Amino acid sequence: MRSRMKSLQEMYQRELDALISLALEEDLGEEGDVTSKAVFPPEAEGAARVVSKGEGILAGDFVFERVFRKINERISVSFLRQDGDVLSRGDVVAELSGPMADLLTGERIALNFLAFLSGIATYTSKFVKEAGKSGHTVILDTRKTLPGFRRLSKYAVRIGGGENHRMGLYDMVLIKDNHIDGAGSITKAVERVRERWGDRFKIEVECRTVEEVEEALGAGVHIIMLDNMSPSEMEESIRRGRGKVLFECSGDMDLPKIAEVSKLGVDYISVGRITHSAPAFDFSMKVVAAG
Repeated sequence: MRSRMKSLQEMYQRELDALISLALEEDLGEEGDVTSKAVFPPEAEGAARVVSKGEGILAGDFVFERVFRKINERISVSFLRQDGDVLSRGDVVAELSGPMADLLTGERIALNFLAFLSGIATYTSKFVKEAGKSGHTVILDTRKTLPGFRRLSKYAVRIGGGENHRMGLYDMVLIKDNHIDGAGSITKAVERVRERWGDRFKIEVECRTVEEVEEALGAGVHIIMLDNMSPSEMEESIRRGRGKVLFECSGDMDLPKIAEVSKLGVDYISVGRITHSAPAFDFSMKVVAAG
């Protein structure tokens, strides 16, 4: 897992640098950190620790470090925990040293990234745990992410034990209700996709009724998404298509619903809230030496 996460980190480096540059620009403006510049002379050195204030999963260590590297290459960041590690309240996560003013300049920006991504990983892990109680259902994310944070958010989902659905509109066909209604039927929509793309992309179809599931099965799609169906409708749909296609369930999936739905034998449950509503994980950064 470590090597896979490392390769993802390197792949996202250009996008990450753009995000960090934007964060620095909006926080520092033209004058920079006027408080820290006034309180500490340029030669003042310092050290600090990042401490976990809760229980959860760490995600975003490389982002945190990159923020400080962009501010001042002289800042040293040493992580005592790595992405994917389980954190307890009071755990020392990282130690930093370098110019005192620059440490405080980067504090909030770096913690914002770390809190956001660790929050997603932690929240995802709770859904994964619930799904695991009843079987082998995989928790998937969605495209419900903050603009600019798509890849980082999906990285955090994987750190939390979930898997990624399509990265965007470009890497998989997902025929949804508006496509179906606009084309006139599932069959027509699937035919048009195959006319345009052949077998280049997997085809998933969102179905709202058991009758639509039957039509999608007849069209030979790869995945059927059961959207906002009742448990009995989902169970009947899965019975009809078992062994023919993979099934994904979606539709306001919260923690109490996960165990119930996974019992039905679905392959995937897609959960928008793990990226759009995950609570931020709480960290603090405290100065331990200043001179």
